[in-house]
Amino acid sequence: MRHSSLLTAFALAAMQATGISAATVPADYEFASMYEAIPFEMEAVQRPVIPEYEVSITDFGGINDGHTKNTVAFAAAMKHLSEKGGGKLVVPAGIWYTGPIVFESNINLHLMSGALILFSSDRDDYPLIDSYFEGNSTKRCQSPLSANGKENVAITGLGTINGNGSHWRPVKKSKMTDAQWKTRCTTGAVGAKGDIWYPSERIREVSEDKSFLNKAYSDNNDADWEYVHDFLRPVMLSFSNCKNVLLEDVTFENSPAWNLHPILCENVIINRVTVRNPWFAQNGDGLDAESCKNVLINRCSFDVGDDAICIKSGKDKEGRDRGIPCENVLISDCTVYHGHGGFVIGSEMSGGARNISIRNSTFIGTDCGLRFKSTRGRGGVVESVWIDGINMVDIAGDALIFDLYYATKAPVQMMPVTEETPAFRDIYITNTVCRGAQRAMFFNGLPEMPVNNISVKNSLFSADNGATVNFVDGLTFDNVTINHTKGERLTTHEVKNFTEK
Repeated sequence: MRHSSLLTAFALAAMQATGISAATVPADYEFASMYEAIPFEMEAVQRPVIPEYEVSITDFGGINDGHTKNTVAFAAAMKHLSEKGGGKLVVPAGIWYTGPIVFESNINLHLMSGALILFSSDRDDYPLIDSYFEGNSTKRCQSPLSANGKENVAITGLGTINGNGSHWRPVKKSKMTDAQWKTRCTTGAVGAKGDIWYPSERIREVSEDKSFLNKAYSDNNDADWEYVHDFLRPVMLSFSNCKNVLLEDVTFENSPAWNLHPILCENVIINRVTVRNPWFAQNGDGLDAESCKNVLINRCSFDVGDDAICIKSGKDKEGRDRGIPCENVLISDCTVYHGHGGFVIGSEMSGGARNISIRNSTFIGTDCGLRFKSTRGRGGVVESVWIDGINMVDIAGDALIFDLYYATKAPVQMMPVTEETPAFRDIYITNTVCRGAQRAMFFNGLPEMPVNNISVKNSLFSADNGATVNFVDGLTFDNVTINHTKGERLTTHEVKNFTEK
């Protein structure tokens, strides 16, 4: 493995300095290579234990004609398996049109090759429930795939799951060709400025006049919530407070909002999955692991409309009060095509993130490569992040970015340090190559809380512009090459303890 010797030496040096011992796993453990020389302790994440009992969706009246709604059949199958103590629910080839599927414990939803689960385009099939979105608890439409407080849940097989997200998502005119825009405007509603298409007049109304949404929150009235129902599009997969989760081999695509959202889950394996959304999919994230512990993400492919692989832990006060970091996450051998960021932490990171490793992954044409983002008000600490062997090509923006002014125009001035001040520290980047970016690096820390202890080693960046570094305390460049065509190789402002070797 290309990264082994360099990363091992780097990791061992770090472990000696911090007193951390590497994780040990059995030699025959299938994901043993992901644990090689990781510089933090982490148990071997095991697959869910699913009983051998097996049924087919056809046993419960399921029909694969692409028109018959199979919501009742999936519910009956889940109930039956739960009563039997669990098992495998097989979905044969065909188009299985359905409303939401709600998981019970000890069940593997297994899609055979050629199976397509297509979720209903009828938004009335998705009632409002108490849920989470963008780091806070809220009401949201029922997710097409959901599990709450379950154990041993899996989705496997070579089939495809389609969330029918085009019936939920607005689309900006600027992201479509003239012909695509003309076709899109034959249905739904166009915004007052003529530059956004909405799936319905109600979604347009609520999107352009947030007083409807504010009234639903402030009055807490069922009628007001129902008025904004269609605006509250769900994430496609919402697994919350679950233990022992497996997603393997399946293609997840066309989600109404985020695609995969495990939150407050423990022991999660995401292996060889494909995650796709149209590049114009608003809030069309690939994977958002939020306040999860012990997560493996291996050999996955992402081509999405927003951030691709994202680590989160709650937003602002609610996230700080929850106080559950996203920790012990291993990411290996993944490929990201379109996405706002290839690998991302934030901006909802108020519960913190730590012990994160991403290795041997490729980003092709993402907006940013490695993206760390937050802002005042979040709080939280992101630390112990280990990045090795990332290869990037044709990055539209920054190959490496730390932005502590995300989504704000706040002035760059010293503020008091409080529990609302976010902190990013102890982040190690090695053996990373970028060929083509608008800018090699952009570090933009806070005056009162600089980005701290960042190491970039044995890496090469080719970009239009060099590196811009603001408000950083503790930065090491060790064998770092920056090839640039414009301006300065490196510009700094309020940078302390910078070392270049």
